[in-house]
Amino acid sequence: MFDPALPANGSPLVSAEMRGQLNGLKDLIDAIQAITTAQIDVVNTLPPGNPAAVTVSASGGMLHFSFDIPQGIEGPQGITGPPFASAVVDSVTTLPPGNSAAVNVFFDGSSVHFTFAIPQGQDGPQGIQGYQGPPGEVTLSQLDNAITGLLNVSSNSSNGVNTLNQPADANYNQAQMQDVLSKLDELISALRR
Repeated sequence: MFDPALPANGSPLVSAEMRGQLNGLKDLIDAIQAITTAQIDVVNTLPPGNPAAVTVSASGGMLHFSFDIPQGIEGPQGITGPPFASAVVDSVTTLPPGNSAAVNVFFDGSSVHFTFAIPQGQDGPQGIQGYQGPPGEVTLSQLDNAITGLLNVSSNSSNGVNTLNQPADANYNQAQMQDVLSKLDELISALRR
């Protein structure tokens, strides 16, 4: 057992006495409980002007803290800002299956901005293979031949026939009537093959 009065001043050193003192000190050091964690048990808000205080205790290798913090003195009333006018979705990102969804929000002074990150769902089970139908009845060669034959018997394009671009005469005008008949003949000729 450690004795703080040993060795006495001016006494000769005796190894057994010194060994006993050192072993006693070691026993005291070994008995000190190690602190491995800390925890805040309570935070109390005090009225403005009260002094702050902290209480600390140790129990079972854990430090326990209790805080008494005074409230600040109320400041002057600020200017009321404008209400936000709109909400904007800036982006929606698809994440791989199993990731956590996330939403970020910020206010730029007039609009609330949102960005979303949403995981896609897991792939579902493979469906049943459907019945394979019979092959089509028309080959590519037959389709090409049919289109060529249809083009051979269809009308030419009328894009090359110009318009008359003249107003109708209020009275019968033989020259104008001839222009109309000539243009009709031109159109019929253009549409023939």
